[in-house]
Amino acid sequence: MKKITDYFNVFQPEIQKKYKAPLVLNNIQAGFPSPAEDHIDLKLDLNEHLVSHPAATFYVRATGDSMIDAGINEGDLLIVDRAKEAKHNDIVVAVLFGDFTLKRFIVQGEKFFLKPENQKYKVTEITDESDFAVWGVVTYVIAKK
Repeated sequence: MKKITDYFNVFQPEIQKKYKAPLVLNNIQAGFPSPAEDHIDLKLDLNEHLVSHPAATFYVRATGDSMIDAGINEGDLLIVDRAKEAKHNDIVVAVLFGDFTLKRFIVQGEKFFLKPENQKYKVTEITDESDFAVWGVVTYVIAKK
């Protein structure tokens, strides 16, 4: 069986290293700008907010275009939690017939599906014959704009 690193760039977060960026306490308006320097108060460590299970969390770079309608594009950084149980409508990193894939996990009654978020691709039904496992659940997407 191939490894996930054959498909994605995978990194585990360094929770021991703390990087605390300044947190602006006021909301940032999308309209008329206001000076924010006077409102910086706390320091924010993103690991504290984005990582629930440090030993089971990985950063994965997305490849391909099958999830573009979900806002996931080539090169986006995904935070994947392997300790979280997949439920209906979650976006998951799955293993299907020995290959890794990024899809939406759909539950309809007793049936399970992997749904791409791009109309160019077909939905895959998971059957008893499918060699299938959820590798992890995507909890956050960090996109470069």
